[in-house]
Amino acid sequence: MSTETETKEHGVTLTAAAADKVRALINQEGRDDLRLRLAVQSGGCSGLRYEMYFDERHLEGDAVVDFDGVEVVVDRKSVPFVDGAVIDFEDTIAKQGFQIDNPNASGSCACGDSFH
Repeated sequence: MSTETETKEHGVTLTAAAADKVRALINQEGRDDLRLRLAVQSGGCSGLRYEMYFDERHLEGDAVVDFDGVEVVVDRKSVPFVDGAVIDFEDTIAKQGFQIDNPNASGSCACGDSFH
């Protein structure tokens, strides 16, 4: 019987700009055990909303992909909702912050914080 936990992959992509920003933020924290967790939760104007935060945990059923040293973790319930999504980081006059382009979202609310 194997004692290794099978690591599943997800279909989320992290752009180079987003990976650089995540790496910089983790370095600011002074920790090397953090990874970026993307989850989908019920709520928001359109029914579902994204949660994106740093997490040191590996939970059963997590799907993990490493982007040049930056791990992106998605829980098994969220994987179908974010398969094919792209996380980018922009720092321009027009936009600042992380952006999620999700082909599974058929629409979003005016504020852009939730989707359906």
